[in-house]
Amino acid sequence: MEATSDRTLILDAAKRAFYARGYASVGMDEIRDGAGLSLRRLYREFPSKESVVVGVLGELHEDWDSGLRAAVDAESDPRAKVLAIYDYLAGWFAQDDFRGCGFINAFAELGANSAAVADIARSHKESFQAYVGELVAEAGGSALLARQLAILAEGAQTTAAIAGTGDAAADARDAAVVLIEAGTRQPA
Repeated sequence: MEATSDRTLILDAAKRAFYARGYASVGMDEIRDGAGLSLRRLYREFPSKESVVVGVLGELHEDWDSGLRAAVDAESDPRAKVLAIYDYLAGWFAQDDFRGCGFINAFAELGANSAAVADIARSHKESFQAYVGELVAEAGGSALLARQLAILAEGAQTTAAIAGTGDAAADARDAAVVLIEAGTRQPA
């Protein structure tokens, strides 16, 4: 029980610190202080900073996946399910602490020097693209349309983080409507 509790404290502290200040600038001492644990207990759970980053990214993936799926599952129409992706993004972008995609940020800061971080970031993005592919197929669209809609969502995340506004979600949703309409027309 103690190990699970320590792990949770560490990951919560690391998540807050990494998201607020970046992965590269946060050290183990800051994570230790944020978790309220000794350095020994921190290293017992996570033998390196890279292992903390990988743990945080694992939790971020679970949070993203469950939140996105809940938003999509709230819709019944296949096209509305696809558009729910952009509605989910709008809600995320509106959060006061929004600083962009944790996977994009981690890859940008650490991906060149950490194969583990690069792999988990790629895996997360591939998982999202596969999910969009499933939704688009159910709506009668092609694999090409799915890739286009996934890229649109990824671009909205980056644009919102850099611009500091959530406008990109609505713009991406409007563009998605056009792409879905064009990509699911039945030939006459």
